[in-house]
Amino acid sequence: MRLELPAVDEYYHLLARGNNKQNIFLDDGDHVRFLFYLLFFQSDNNFENIRRHVEYFHNKKDFCITKNKLEKIVKDRFVGLINFCVMPNHFHLTVFNSEEKGISRYMHKVLTAYTKYFNTKYKKVGHVFQGPYKAVHIEDDIQLQYLSTYIHKNPKEIKGVNYETYPWSSYSDYVKKNRWGELLKPEIILDSFKSIEEYRKFIKTSVAKEEVV
Repeated sequence: MRLELPAVDEYYHLLARGNNKQNIFLDDGDHVRFLFYLLFFQSDNNFENIRRHVEYFHNKKDFCITKNKLEKIVKDRFVGLINFCVMPNHFHLTVFNSEEKGISRYMHKVLTAYTKYFNTKYKKVGHVFQGPYKAVHIEDDIQLQYLSTYIHKNPKEIKGVNYETYPWSSYSDYVKKNRWGELLKPEIILDSFKSIEEYRKFIKTSVAKEEVV
């Protein structure tokens, strides 16, 4: 259920779907824009020209954010992003709630920004997301580990897609190089495993428990 006041210093599974379950990420540009919001809206820092950063990413696979800006985001953030998967009509995140109302502030910023972007780009009006987002409290480390399995294997829902090569999840940041530095915290999960290879095998062989979905 949606929790009005998520507890501080706890982990949560966040989920939202497109209105009427329709696709809301229609091309690579939409995915990149939403990824920008997920990463850089963890604090209240403002960006004057997001479009420029997104265009830079298309060319260089980097958002070209200054070191000082990145350090300020990390210092001031009210949530910590643990993992993510952005699907055609919904998304899943695991976040750490760093302060009171941190999750609500984060989700308001992300969903409001994407709604404005989407409606402007596609000349639409009204709701982009179907109702309020869901926030499920993660009770223990085991549930946190199985949640990462569910999130990272979610692309299997798309016919012909391999979750290991799906570009819009944090799986590669776990098993290869973390592209986002301190903006993403895979060590929260990986520190429970002896090696990255052990985590990779865990993902392949595990089935997510129902209570994390």
